[in-house]
Amino acid sequence: MEATVIIIFVIGYLLIALEHPIKVNKSATAIVTGVLCWTIYALVSETPTEQILDHLAAHFGEISEILFFLLGAMTIVELVDGYEGFRIITDRIKTKNAKKLLWIICTITFFLSAILDNLTTAIVMVSLVRRLVPSRDMRLFFVGMIVIAANAGGAWSPIGDVTTTMLWIGGQISTVNIIKTLILPSIVCMVVPLLYLQFTLKGELGDANQSTEGAENNVHGSHAPVKGAKTMLFLGVGGLIAVPFFKTVTHLPPYVGMLLSLGIIWIVSELMNPHLSEREKKRYTAAGALGRIDVASVLFFLGILLAVAALQSMGLLHRFAAYLAETIGDNRVIITLIGILSAVVDNVPLVAASMGMYSLADFPTDNMIWEYLAYCAGTGGSILIIGSAAGVAVMGMEKIDFIWYLKKISLLAFLGYFAGAIVYLIIYPYLAVHP
Repeated sequence: MEATVIIIFVIGYLLIALEHPIKVNKSATAIVTGVLCWTIYALVSETPTEQILDHLAAHFGEISEILFFLLGAMTIVELVDGYEGFRIITDRIKTKNAKKLLWIICTITFFLSAILDNLTTAIVMVSLVRRLVPSRDMRLFFVGMIVIAANAGGAWSPIGDVTTTMLWIGGQISTVNIIKTLILPSIVCMVVPLLYLQFTLKGELGDANQSTEGAENNVHGSHAPVKGAKTMLFLGVGGLIAVPFFKTVTHLPPYVGMLLSLGIIWIVSELMNPHLSEREKKRYTAAGALGRIDVASVLFFLGILLAVAALQSMGLLHRFAAYLAETIGDNRVIITLIGILSAVVDNVPLVAASMGMYSLADFPTDNMIWEYLAYCAGTGGSILIIGSAAGVAVMGMEKIDFIWYLKKISLLAFLGYFAGAIVYLIIYPYLAVHP
């Protein structure tokens, strides 16, 4: 029975990794994989049905917290984007110096990713770069660095990357401590590639009149921001930032605070632009934003987390953790390898599996293993363009070739990943909550 479930999980994992060649959406594969794992467990296992149902209900409750949190966050971001609120930030960039602009873009990406999420930030910043860097050859380097900066920025924030959010909601990390311990390694992860490009990057930004490539994909064009853009930007960003504080003060799960923020912003959006018709107004309401969010990604998380939960309920992950401990021994090495592996396969199931492998009883909140996992899984995906949601998104937006990224960006991301990892391992003993 266990072998059958493992085979189903591995096959599902491979099909998810091969989503683009086989042209089957990974969300569909993940859902089928998750349901099949539980089905085999229920039909073949000697565990009483009532106990299996209890396990499923408990896991589904935990998974639902993550899904509702993501739905709320994605809707808020889409609503702000609908009002073109992000242009208030991006339109203030005027420099024409390529190296200086690269530092500005990456810095904005780094901190914006921590507030929003790395995927949304990458999309917003690539749209900006299309207007600022007409030369495609130069723009590709900017886009590659946006991937690195977005993933590095998301790693140190509880709401910046879905894997860090999973650890935060699961109780493995706390808000203040994850920021305190990972912000410096994450900065190093971004700065090391930037310093390398500071000496090697050659070329000009290009003339806007010489290239119109990507202009047709610029959703918002160059017109003035929509009425209420500033209000929605401050409300949206403020609502997202307030969630960790809400959790700290009330001790309620993070998704409750996220839903409260969404509800407030939803009400405000309904009261704005009353002169517009119902059809025109749809774009500027939360109801319209709900229609634009990537529901398929949410269903992917549901499917893959269900599959991992089945392995956890069967005790397979705990046994695998014990095997790694016996063969490799050092958890720092294991987590570092998991980070590198996240460049090849999706980091969500990797982190979900790690959460099932190691218990909070043995590794309490803010233990080194959870903080280091947040860093490695968040930043390791930058090594390959298919290793993160941000990378896959910009790959589609700019039609970046996998081999080009491998030749030009992967080494930079690899250097940044290990530099940040070394910094974390050096500073952890001085910042550790649990020695």
